[in-house]
Amino acid sequence: MHQVRLLPEDIVFTVPRETTILQAALEQNIAFPNRCQVGACGMCLCKKLEGEVSYHLEPMLTEKEQQEGWIFTCQAYANSNIVLLLD
Repeated sequence: MHQVRLLPEDIVFTVPRETTILQAALEQNIAFPNRCQVGACGMCLCKKLEGEVSYHLEPMLTEKEQQEGWIFTCQAYANSNIVLLLD
């Protein structure tokens, strides 16, 4: 289990193994923008400031976007404690 800190609100929640970041947030009643939950709409897109994530399927992000830290929380699994920026 890993911890996610969501900025700028400074909300902290835990993410169990085999649970996406978005799924964990919603299960803990954290208001998190989302619509499709499959990485197509972009509503849950946010910037990873710290930590490591993995995907079961490669996200629909360019290499540059991934290098800049952008992730789809509906598809991302936490591999460490994470700090995210949600605009």
